[in-house]
Amino acid sequence: MIASVGAGGLALAVAACGGTDTAQPAGQPASSAPATESGAPQSGTPQSSAPQGGTALAKTADIPVGGGTIFKDQKIVVTQPTEGEFKAFSATCTHQGCAVGSVEDGAIVCPCHGSTFAIADGAVTNGPAEQPLPAQQITVEGDQIMLA
Repeated sequence: MIASVGAGGLALAVAACGGTDTAQPAGQPASSAPATESGAPQSGTPQSSAPQGGTALAKTADIPVGGGTIFKDQKIVVTQPTEGEFKAFSATCTHQGCAVGSVEDGAIVCPCHGSTFAIADGAVTNGPAEQPLPAQQITVEGDQIMLA
């Protein structure tokens, strides 16, 4: 018999990697509150971890120039490397799968082992990660940033 881990076990695993369920603007400390279940329906089939298209993430003014914001629920980080240029990457570190914890000093930072990634292209700027953060598709419609 094969045991499966439900959403509660996943929430504990995410919490163990420093994840929270709230957007984390750059320069603000991460909450120490444990992750809560997202309220997603539980069924016998696994839920996709890919962000759902068409979801509004933020207003463009909410993403600091030279920084970014982590959207824990969507597992995505949106950055603005230069004025008016918006990028999005997976918020899951490529080293051991921890959730990235902050965007500071022009870098996306993983709190688990110290890997950092460039806000412009997700490239590794400090290991132990060896692979860049995968790019995610977003669109900017007026002042809204949406998942593509």
